[in-house]
Amino acid sequence: MRKPIIAGNWKMFKHLSDAVEFVEAVKSSIPNKEKVDSVICAPALFLPTLVEQAKGSNLAIGAQTMHFEKEGAFTGEVSPSQLSDIAVSYVVLGHSERREYYNETDAAVNKKTQAAFEYNLTPIVCVGETLEEREAGNTVAKVAGQVRAALEGLSTEQVKQTVIAYEPIWAIGTGKTATAEDANEVCGAVRATVQEIAGPDAAAAIRIQYGGSVKPENIVELLSMEHIDGALVGGASLQSDSYLRLLEAGANA
Repeated sequence: MRKPIIAGNWKMFKHLSDAVEFVEAVKSSIPNKEKVDSVICAPALFLPTLVEQAKGSNLAIGAQTMHFEKEGAFTGEVSPSQLSDIAVSYVVLGHSERREYYNETDAAVNKKTQAAFEYNLTPIVCVGETLEEREAGNTVAKVAGQVRAALEGLSTEQVKQTVIAYEPIWAIGTGKTATAEDANEVCGAVRATVQEIAGPDAAAAIRIQYGGSVKPENIVELLSMEHIDGALVGGASLQSDSYLRLLEAGANA
């Protein structure tokens, strides 16, 4: 039985005071870690403060991206060693917005995934297709290719610890959601790809999230699916009451 993981991706929202107020509101109500992993991926500016504020609670703090080098002349970037140094636990890699707006390639995602493990960060690797790719029947080919590229060179144990977030690009922030059955089908294809790469034990262990207009109203149905082990949530993670409802669904899945 895989433990669900619910991760809020705040993107470029909130000010520090809002973030602090949010963590204060939720940290004492986070479900037991034995039932669900609860994560907030916040803007880089907020990370040291939120890590300290969440200390001793069941809330983990994650970053939204990082560079793959330990250090160097990369103006504006954040390194895996810097994230590890302030006790960040997770990092989102290869989000479709990073791929589209900042030219993040499959090769870069692979380097970042390997670097995450080097610095004891759990990578949440995002994969997903455009509407055009879905309509052309290329969803599985696109997603499987992204999975293979991201996991290349990882050990079986590292693959097991990776979190993959399937986010159909056409459903992110649009209010459109893949049906639970469609989402499960693609997540199943992700799991089959992992089995090809790293074997059945890794495929059984790896956790696969769904993302794309997830909200309290649809998360229970999504989590009832065989291959969906959690959610990467955007807008519905911005409000404390909504986020806690998502966690409750995860804890009861």
